[in-house]
Amino acid sequence: MIQQIDIQGLTIGCPAPFVLISGPCVIEDIETTFGIADFLKNLTEKLGIPFVFKASYDKANRTSIESYRGPGIEKGLEILSRIREKFHVPVISDVHRVEEIAFASQVLDIIQIPAFLCRQTDLIVAAAQTGKPINIKKGQFLAPWDMKNVVEKAKSTGNTRILLTERGAMFGYNNLVADFRSIKIMQDTGCPVIFDATHSVQLPGGAGKASAGQREFAPLLARAAVAAGADGIFLEVHNDPDKALSDGANSLKLDSLEGVLRQLKAIEKALI
Repeated sequence: MIQQIDIQGLTIGCPAPFVLISGPCVIEDIETTFGIADFLKNLTEKLGIPFVFKASYDKANRTSIESYRGPGIEKGLEILSRIREKFHVPVISDVHRVEEIAFASQVLDIIQIPAFLCRQTDLIVAAAQTGKPINIKKGQFLAPWDMKNVVEKAKSTGNTRILLTERGAMFGYNNLVADFRSIKIMQDTGCPVIFDATHSVQLPGGAGKASAGQREFAPLLARAAVAAGADGIFLEVHNDPDKALSDGANSLKLDSLEGVLRQLKAIEKALI
């Protein structure tokens, strides 16, 4: 049985409607970030979709030393706090070091563990010890059943407010493949499972000094994930993905989002 998790007025976990976790990959500036948050808030209210805003204050695992990482923890959390207050939405962002967690937990409604760090025991335990909901992204190098051990690390603290996210598995060099069996397999841990459709079409390191991506396939994977019973969909979006400072190649354009979300709601309705 999947545990329902209540977060700032919304519920994640079957039989609740799927939640949308969305925003730009990284905080670029106040104007861009606020504009995207405003768009997403209005659209999800219009469609009746529970919504969590996502943006990273620091992308610590960029391909190149030259890549933009974000505004940093202090300025980034300040921006996320302002978005949380202005738009009345929960916010989520990544943490990369144990030292960040106490500060980040004062702002974040959900603490996210990046996929490459999903086996870092100290990081997972420290995040779970805050009592906040945590979202652990499955590493591209792990089988879905391996996440049972990760969940046990988090639950060892007494915190059971755990989300898991599927974001594709390594398939040769610079490529990922999505296995939709993993949604059910990871739900068997009792945790709601989010499907990250945009990172699942990423081509890691595929552009040499940056990751490439195939954003045209993200809506297809999102539809399949809702049909497979995912408790939420993760979509990175941008008003101009080709100029985004991180993950633009796999981010969706804002003006394409309404059609995608309407399709997801129709699929969900057909399953009831």
